[in-house]
Amino acid sequence: MARKSESRPHPLRHIVEVLAGLYGRPRPPAVRDPFEQILWENLAYLASDERRAEAWKRFKAEVGTTPADVLAAPRSKLIEVGRAGIVPANSAAKLVEAAAIAVEEFGGTLKPILKLPLPEARKALRKFPSIGEPGAEKILLIAGSHPVLGLDSNGLRPLLRLGFGKEDKSYGKSYRSVQEALAPGLPLDVAFLTEAHQLLRRHGQELCKTNHPKCEACPLKKECAYYRAHSPSPSGRGVRPGSSSTSHG
Repeated sequence: MARKSESRPHPLRHIVEVLAGLYGRPRPPAVRDPFEQILWENLAYLASDERRAEAWKRFKAEVGTTPADVLAAPRSKLIEVGRAGIVPANSAAKLVEAAAIAVEEFGGTLKPILKLPLPEARKALRKFPSIGEPGAEKILLIAGSHPVLGLDSNGLRPLLRLGFGKEDKSYGKSYRSVQEALAPGLPLDVAFLTEAHQLLRRHGQELCKTNHPKCEACPLKKECAYYRAHSPSPSGRGVRPGSSSTSHG
């Protein structure tokens, strides 16, 4: 009897191992509660991770992170803490809106959402400001309730460039195409997918940037469709990665 060939590991496992070798294993996410994740997303619009983390530390100490805490806080305090990002008044308004939704529609806690089937949980979280389908899935993944590959734009970009899915003018379509491409055999393991989310996001921030990606420093370049398409050919044709004409959002 012929021996059965061992199934090949899922390509995402290889990508995660390569990126972990480059960046090291990521620490567990600092914010995992679903409502706190919504606050984190809305606290400091377009702030860097470092500035957002500083604002979050201050927010926890001076405001609190429950819906009741946010609704009781003076609007001036919410605006002041939100100055880590841009348009702090808009950020403050979204924090209040999120807290009001949490109280009025979910009794002040989002924990029951985590027990819902994925489509229902995703729909519930999309009621909150700034939370679309990718954001909802990221919240559910990081909260540890659903093994779904939630990605933000920095994490999605490397996978598109590696050849998974198809980029579309619609971010939602691009996002779903990558998920569909990776779905067959995807390990449904929350810890693994959380690590994948973190490493891909960091890779998109540091090397696989929208503009001027640092392709030569990327350990995945030999298997990257984007790199093959844009690296100089022997005939001198092609565009060198890192030039302004290689942007791929």
